[in-house]
Amino acid sequence: MRAVVQRVRRCCVQIDSRVAGEIGPGLLVLLGVGKGDTESDADYLAEKILGLRIFEDAAEKMNLSVQDQHAEVLVVSQFTLYGDARKGRRPSFDSAARPEEARRLYEYFVEKIRAAGLRCETGQFQATMEVELVNSGPVTILLDSEKQF
Repeated sequence: MRAVVQRVRRCCVQIDSRVAGEIGPGLLVLLGVGKGDTESDADYLAEKILGLRIFEDAAEKMNLSVQDQHAEVLVVSQFTLYGDARKGRRPSFDSAARPEEARRLYEYFVEKIRAAGLRCETGQFQATMEVELVNSGPVTILLDSEKQF
């Protein structure tokens, strides 16, 4: 399972010009599910993201997590995180999970974030979405449950 985590001042996701999810200060999580991923991958990433110290404390050091800040999270499914463009010019998505399994694990991940007591908004699985954000910092972190990066 892979995630692109961005610290944002605000963020929203729209589908057909309708806002599906919107947050203020917090994290935008673009989440991709790979073949063979399980609940343990989702648990690992949820725990990692909840504890990731990328918010500034009073001394302007990145020492606080999204939980410490009681900030919000917007999770958007993005199978293209498993795009492999090493050969040719058209990415292969063979490593992405099948939609049924990806949806199940995406929803499981969202519930893990909500269970931590944070407000968690979402996009719509398999929809064409427009994501608008103001990246704060900018701070962008790449995570992979197999610790490939």
